[in-house]
Amino acid sequence: MIRLISGLLFLCVTVSATAALQTEEIDYAVGDTQFQGYLAYDDDTEGERPGVLVVHEWWGHNEYARKRAEMLARMGYTAFALDMYGKGKVADHPEDAKSFMTALMSDMSAARERFDRALGILKDHDTVDADQTAAIGYCMGGGLVLYMAAEGKDLDGVISYHGSLGLVSKADPQPGDVQARVLVFTGGADNFVPMEQVQDFVGTMRQAQAQYALHSYPGVKHSFTNPEADRFAEEFGMPVAYDKHADEHSWRHTGVFLDNLFSE
Repeated sequence: MIRLISGLLFLCVTVSATAALQTEEIDYAVGDTQFQGYLAYDDDTEGERPGVLVVHEWWGHNEYARKRAEMLARMGYTAFALDMYGKGKVADHPEDAKSFMTALMSDMSAARERFDRALGILKDHDTVDADQTAAIGYCMGGGLVLYMAAEGKDLDGVISYHGSLGLVSKADPQPGDVQARVLVFTGGADNFVPMEQVQDFVGTMRQAQAQYALHSYPGVKHSFTNPEADRFAEEFGMPVAYDKHADEHSWRHTGVFLDNLFSE
């Protein structure tokens, strides 16, 4: 299927995983760079519904990000797993992931433009109520959704899972800047997000008078929502680990947060 959005030509390949779940791969451009996102929605849900962006880990737009989009779709939302690196740019080694992430973070204006383009695609979809949107992110993506919220992005809420909390201070939000409600899940034993970073984040949120909540899981390491984390730890010696309790607990509270966010 071919679609025209905001003057750009999009090639969408629709695949039905079940009778209700519909998915689309959406090719799009930001400047001269090509990207590919993944949109999921449940066609048993009638009319427009809230839209949720999914921002991937530092590995890039992979199957894990797509899985989360499908999980959101089954909850009744339209979800769009965006692409922050470029079509096909997915890392298999942490050194490559670090290189991709460093290049992205070195130009936050470009990161902002890529985020905005994806948000526009989500809002323009026929199933989405453009006045009701949120964003969730993992690892690098968790830091990015918090940064976008701190800059005053037009979102109802954002959720970060084992995200880099240090990005928020770079946005330097002032009272009234953070319009989105913020929910953070972090690991108490996360070497990438030490307690000092958590404390700085809390201080920044309080200074900005933001509506936020933070849950820290004692003894839990980085990447606790990703079942692949144990393999990463064994193969690359990374200080990461999957935690079933933290994963399931954070997802249950994600459902409650989104339900409350969009029911008001």
